[in-house]
Amino acid sequence: MPTTPPAVLLIQTAFIGDVILATALLEYLHRTEPETPVDFLVRKGNEGLLRVHPHVRQVLVWDKKQDKYRGLLRLLGQIRRTGYGRVVTLQRFASTGLLTAFSGAPERVGFDKNPLARFFTRTAPHVIEDGVHEVMRNLRLLAPGYQGPVVPPRLYPSATDEQAAAEAVAAAGGGPYICIAPTSVWFTKQFPEEQWLKLLAALPPEYRVFLLGGPPDTEACQRLLELSGRPGLVNLSGRLSLLASAALMRGAVLNYVNDSAPMHLCSAVGAPVCAVYCSTVPAFGFGPLSPFSRIVEIEGPLPCRPCGLHGHAACPLGHFRCAHDIRTEQLLAVLGEVVRL
Repeated sequence: MPTTPPAVLLIQTAFIGDVILATALLEYLHRTEPETPVDFLVRKGNEGLLRVHPHVRQVLVWDKKQDKYRGLLRLLGQIRRTGYGRVVTLQRFASTGLLTAFSGAPERVGFDKNPLARFFTRTAPHVIEDGVHEVMRNLRLLAPGYQGPVVPPRLYPSATDEQAAAEAVAAAGGGPYICIAPTSVWFTKQFPEEQWLKLLAALPPEYRVFLLGGPPDTEACQRLLELSGRPGLVNLSGRLSLLASAALMRGAVLNYVNDSAPMHLCSAVGAPVCAVYCSTVPAFGFGPLSPFSRIVEIEGPLPCRPCGLHGHAACPLGHFRCAHDIRTEQLLAVLGEVVRL
């Protein structure tokens, strides 16, 4: 009888979007090592993304908000007892470097910028290069010489998630619809409220529009709904799980998003997406990977853009032109393009 290969542990305890992009490694491992069991460690709150993933054996969860460091040590003990053959951290922080370095795994892999990289058996560079996607940077942890196409991330909404999305559409009256995910953790990555209101006023009336987000975004979405006064505008923020939101977005005519997690949700289910880039730029390597992906950004050069890899709590120069100078017509042109397909 053939023996099962030693299991692999993937570690990504950062934000939702980072976990979604990391699912590309699950697809790659399933394609190249279909018999190898794969476990995945995430921060508490992100485990729902992988709860029904067919290529994940077990989801490990680290609660960073309660008993953070004791929890980290408990995880380390669990990892050592499991006896992984390979532990791969996709992060460049000491905490996940500790879990990797002292996992007891024969193969301990991570980026060379991790503070504990000297204890890894293999490292890979993490360089923000023009045109190199984060998925490719992550893939090089598994396959250093990989030169193939970008492997898209993938999520697997359950039948319950699909039903929740279908019920939301039916409750709104059915028909073609557009989704807008208007918020971001970072202010300078978020298209401003007045810009979203211009788009809502200009969208053709035959489309219902769903506003999406998590519980922290509900107030901002409700404000958009009330200020817009658009018929057929529905606030679903905080009412759908991440996977149900992904299922809803897959059925949309188009999804308008920021450079944030909903963009990656679209990539992971192949949903048509228009990503609005404000202070960040696609060259950082975190762009959309859906079959229909379009990016809208300020049309001319702006000397201060980009002003950082992630974003800021406010525009450093106070004008936020990278967002305010985007024209509504640019967004409508993407809708016209996808409708003509």
